Amino acid sequence: MLSFAVSQQSRELGLRIALGATGASMMRLVLGRGLLLTGAGVVLGTALAWASTRTLQNLLYGVSTLDPRTFAAVVVCLTLTTLVACYMPARRAAHLDPIVALRDE
Repeated sequence: MLSFAVSQQSRELGLRIALGATGASMMRLVLGRGLLLTGAGVVLGTALAWASTRTLQNLLYGVSTLDPRTFAAVVVCLTLTTLVACYMPARRAAHLDPIVALRDE
């Protein structure tokens, strides 16, 4: 989804690069957007998982419903997955040629 958003915003990103944005700032912009969405999803998902512990108690085996290590492991895995998934669109945005991006319609 982020890759599609980057391809749709190529003119905006090309204009930013033409006005002096560096490749590192473009990577930070795209990675920041991805991590912001992930952060919102993690907060909402953790709250819903914590709220549904009573319902899930019978389905879990060998793990307590409020195991902090399990919650932390899920957050770390989702964050690392997001970084890996956002790297390619961020790299593409960082190496965007502003002339091609601004000329493209």
